[in-house]
Amino acid sequence: TGTGKTHTMEGKDEPENERGLIPNTFETVFGDIDALESANKNFLVRASFLEIYNEEVRDLLGKDQTRRCDLKEDPDKGVYVKDL
Repeated sequence: TGTGKTHTMEGKDEPENERGLIPNTFETVFGDIDALESANKNFLVRASFLEIYNEEVRDLLGKDQTRRCDLKEDPDKGVYVKDL
């Protein structure tokens, strides 16, 4: 629809100040982990980036980005995306 959603999420590689949310998030998370490398800690990182468009949910980091994800509801967990 031309409102800049993809640019906001992905951005451009150069210049650095035009990178989007996804690359900046990964840089921050892994930069923080690298900074603690000497602390003898282990880290497990799991991430999901979802797109909700026309009432369809897709995993933007999944191998098959055309695959629709299912929304589920659980009385204890609330609303969640199946398999994420």
